[in-house]
Amino acid sequence: MMFKRNVPGWERLVRIAAGLGLIVAVAVVPLAGAAGWAVGLGGGGLVLSSLLGFCPACALMGRRPS
Repeated sequence: MMFKRNVPGWERLVRIAAGLGLIVAVAVVPLAGAAGWAVGLGGGGLVLSSLLGFCPACALMGRRPS
C-alpha cells in the first residue's frame, strides 16, 4: 500500500531526534511496566513515521504535504 508523504523534511529530522531521545531515555531511566513500554513504543513510532515520511494522525487531520 502506498501512502503520500505528509511529513516535510525538517519535521522528519525533528521526529528522528525526538524518537531516538525517547528510546535512549527508556534505556537510561528505569521506567517499569506500562510507562516504559509506552515511552519506548512512542519513540519507535516517531522514528518509523519519520523514516516512512507518513504520519497516520496527520493524515486523519487532513494535513497535506508542503
